[in-house]
Formats: sequence, C-alpha cells, structure tokens
Amino acid sequence: MDQVSTPRAATRPDLQALKDIARQMRVDIIEMTSAAASGHPSSSLSMVEILTVLYCAGEMRYDPKNVKWQDRDRFILSKGHAVPGLYAALMQAGVLDRKLIPTLRKMGSILQGHADVRFTPGIEASAGSLGQGLSIGIGHALAGRIDKRDYHVFVMTGDGEIDEGQNWEAAMSAAKFKLDNLCLIVDRNNAQQTGWVPDVMPTEPLPKKFAAFGWNVVEIDGHRYEDIFNAFEQARATKGQPTAIVAHTIKGKGVSFMEKDFSWHGRAIEKAEEKKEALEEIARRDIG
Repeated sequence: MDQVSTPRAATRPDLQALKDIARQMRVDIIEMTSAAASGHPSSSLSMVEILTVLYCAGEMRYDPKNVKWQDRDRFILSKGHAVPGLYAALMQAGVLDRKLIPTLRKMGSILQGHADVRFTPGIEASAGSLGQGLSIGIGHALAGRIDKRDYHVFVMTGDGEIDEGQNWEAAMSAAKFKLDNLCLIVDRNNAQQTGWVPDVMPTEPLPKKFAAFGWNVVEIDGHRYEDIFNAFEQARATKGQPTAIVAHTIKGKGVSFMEKDFSWHGRAIEKAEEKKEALEEIARRDIG
C-alpha cells in the first residue's frame, strides 16, 4: 500500500537553519574526500545550496525510511563524480548515517566513488559516464505520466557535461513530450577537468539554446536561496514544458583556494594544514 504523501513545505524554512545545514554538508564533503584521499570535492561544493533546498527545505517529497516509495520525487545526479555532495545531503535528510563518512571509496563501502543505484539507498541512477542523466530522468518523468503519479523529477548536470550530444537529443524529447514534471538543473560553475568550460568547448548562449529547444528557462545564482526557491516554484507552476534552471555557481564554493584553481576538479585535500584551512574557512563564511 502506498504511503500518505508527505506534503511539500508550505512555508520556507529559516534561512539560518539552511545555512547551518549547508555548512555541515561542506564539512562532510571535505572529511569524506580527504579520508579517501581521492574524489571530487570542488564539484560537490558547487551544488550544496541547491541540494540543501531539495532535500532539507521541503522542496522534494520523499520518505527517508522508504526510499523506494513510488510517489516520491526523484533527484538524478548526472554529474555522478560529485556524489560526495549527494551523500552529504542524504545524511542530512536522514537516509544515510554520517558514520559512513570515513568509508568513501573504501572496499565494501556503500559510498561508491560515483553514484551507484545498486549499493546506496537514496541514489536514483548510476552515473559515471557523463551525459546520460537527462535521458534517465525523461524515462522517470514519462513513467510518472503513464502511471498517473504526480511526482516531480529533478536532474542535475555539470556544464562541461553539456558537451555530450545525448543531452541535446534528450532535450528535444523532453520538449516533444511536454514533460512539465521534469526539471533540469545545470550546475554552471564554468570549470571542468581540463580547464575552463569556455576554453574547452564554449556552450553560450546556454539559456537561449534550451529555450530554442522548447524549454522554460530560468537563470539563477545557484548559491542564493531566494533564487533557488523561486526557480523551483516557477518550474512547478510551468505547464506543458520542461524547465531548465541554469544555476550560476562557483566550483569549490566555500574554500577559496579551491575556487581559484580548476585543477581541484579530481583531487582531494590531503595535506593537514590545507584541510584545517578549508574547515576553518567553511566555519566562518556566510553563503546564501
């Protein structure tokens, strides 16, 4: 038997409470990746405020005690290398135990280095090969329509990942099928593994491209809670079109020495003094 739907929050949570949650998520991301001595902390840090709203502010409908509840909203992390950020959100949401933090990427751990639906509760799709999440999200959204369920599907991609051609085939399909229960979030942090996105493969004008493909498009500051809440409200209110939220973010947000250097894309903080500096800065910075 299906559970009674958990209502989405009627009012927005206290802003300071959200900032405190986001701060703890950033600490957990650093602790996880440093313990593993590998991973993608900077890619995880750029999406913290968005995940805080989805998982900890009542934006998504879900039950942490039943992660396979059929009427839950879905979040698909297409940029699966940033999964430490999602693990941190699932810990704050009560799905995962924070005792797992030191086990990231360790043999036998459920915290895989990339999102893996086989091992980790709360993960909706396996990811690693980039460019596939939007297609998976379209499948979920179409299934919801066929099954007459009112859940919403959120997909997050990286902006470097947008280079993958499959995204644009999926974008055409989502518009064709008028999937207004689908919301794509592009983490527009302008950096990828080998350089700045405009240098590797320019994607501008990105909002106009999605609009030309038939999407409702919203541009926001991806670290500003007011922008994030308003964008999700607009996405839910839009009928007959999928919504693309182009969220302008900063790779490594919260740790200034990461923000200045895209080479942190695929490496963790290993030096004790750098970790101390990062955690102290996270503790004092006010973001959102």
